[in-house]
Amino acid sequence: MSLFPSFDTFVKIGPLSIQWYAVLILTGAFIAYLLGTHRFKKLGYSTEIFSDYFFLLMFIGIAGGRIWYVIFTFSEYYIMNPIEIFAVWHGGLAIQGAVIAGLIFSYYFFKKHDIPFLVAGDAIMPGVLVAQALGRWGNFFNHEAYGSVVSLEFLQGLHLPQFIIDNMYIKGAYHHPTFLYESIGNLIAFFIIILVIKRFQKYTGTQFFSYFILYGLVRIPIEGLRTDSLMLGPIRMAQLTSLVFILFGIIGIWYIYKQNKEVHDNDIS
Repeated sequence: MSLFPSFDTFVKIGPLSIQWYAVLILTGAFIAYLLGTHRFKKLGYSTEIFSDYFFLLMFIGIAGGRIWYVIFTFSEYYIMNPIEIFAVWHGGLAIQGAVIAGLIFSYYFFKKHDIPFLVAGDAIMPGVLVAQALGRWGNFFNHEAYGSVVSLEFLQGLHLPQFIIDNMYIKGAYHHPTFLYESIGNLIAFFIIILVIKRFQKYTGTQFFSYFILYGLVRIPIEGLRTDSLMLGPIRMAQLTSLVFILFGIIGIWYIYKQNKEVHDNDIS
């Protein structure tokens, strides 16, 4: 057994190797699971149902993220090496594809178990931001999801640890550590939801829809710095999808407040 045999590898046991990418994604998912379990228990729902949900969600999310990535990077490489389509351990998971696939699955799962979708969404989505924040560090170890070229002085001016600066030297130049920007942005969004929005929200679903607004606001400017965006013609797909997420969140919050106001007004009358 060899521990940390290379920068991107966590451990190697004989011919088997476990990448940092996988370790960090699974760690992030486990933290999201713990947060979700805690919140489900406080709501009075079965944690066993949540465990069943989360187990299935992991597979759905990975499949959705991979399909989204392959669709927008499909090339002769995948035609000549079709097995690589399934090689998620090499990187190439698009979180937005995972979120979309997870939403569709979640809607039908909670409907089947008679759990209000927005109640479940409030319990689950803040933890997704933590998982995304850790997942970006997996990109770091894979030397992907980095930004455009910058100077060494620029990185030093950010007062980053030396190991980050050293590993932002890719293909003969230093680059923006966009993985770090997004990781920090996602954590800030998480704390805004947990410490501010949760405290002052009036109606169920506010945390759920706030996830889409805050994540979209984090992703759009950072995506503009990246050099490896998934593209649809001249459009960066992550920016377009983030814009849709923001609109979805705004419309969702408007809708739940409108619906609850109408109920309140009817009660008064």
